[in-house]
Amino acid sequence: MSSLNRRHFIAATAGAAAIAGTSRAHEGPVVPRPPTVPLGKTGIRLSRVGQGTGMHGSKRQSNHTRMGFEKLISLLRHSYDRGITFFDMADLYGTHIYFREALRFIPREKVALLTKIWWRFDGPAGQQVEPWRHRACKTTIERFRHELGTDVIDIVLLHCMTTDDWPHLLRPYMDALDEAKAKKQVRAVGVPCHTLGALKAAAECPWVDVVLARVNPKGVKMDGSPDEVLPVLRRIKQNGKALIGMKILGEGKLVAEKDPSIRFAQSLGLLDTMTIGFEAPQHVDEILQLIGKYPAS
Repeated sequence: MSSLNRRHFIAATAGAAAIAGTSRAHEGPVVPRPPTVPLGKTGIRLSRVGQGTGMHGSKRQSNHTRMGFEKLISLLRHSYDRGITFFDMADLYGTHIYFREALRFIPREKVALLTKIWWRFDGPAGQQVEPWRHRACKTTIERFRHELGTDVIDIVLLHCMTTDDWPHLLRPYMDALDEAKAKKQVRAVGVPCHTLGALKAAAECPWVDVVLARVNPKGVKMDGSPDEVLPVLRRIKQNGKALIGMKILGEGKLVAEKDPSIRFAQSLGLLDTMTIGFEAPQHVDEILQLIGKYPAS
């Protein structure tokens, strides 16, 4: 064997060994795939847990976008490879264009996409600007579809409800989203809530298909104590709405208590699915192991 061929052989062997080692390290312990579940009556099917992208999100950035394209897309691909088919985004997080890049590797038809409209970008609310807000919402939906590179967005929410009069205040947006549903540009609509009054309003609002609600065993970053919030979540389900849990780990404050937190969420018998802002592949794997350990009631 010539010295040149020997060098090629050694390099190829070392490269193969490195790839094999990386593959074995990536596989690690067996990680169960999350079950696929229906999202209430929406006709949407998605994984029992979703990949969030808005950890400490604001001003169109988040911990996830601050990772940069390479790391975030790698994380999104890891989540999909582990069986996660629900991805939670928002205009406020600036994550649309990152996920559009991930769709080069993730089949669009295999995943459910959720995003949120930060209607506060449109200025103060009021009847005098209702026509403007209706047009702004239609334009925003078109922009979202372009940024994500998809004709249809599965779930669009009006972001961060904090008052109990939001169904009146945001009627122009609600009407525009109804039109988008009729055109099959959006499949389901709803709200994430950040006060107990807003959550109660969501429970009773006929327009709402999906509620994104904060829930964990300690009441961390919730709209009230578990004793106050859980009856409202039951009412949401009684009224036929889909329910997605968020802040399952209290925005990271309950990471040391992830086992009881996941056990709590899985035992409620209320959540259709939940979203968690995983920031590393090992975080995904740890929670999927707990989802497998505590099947939903």
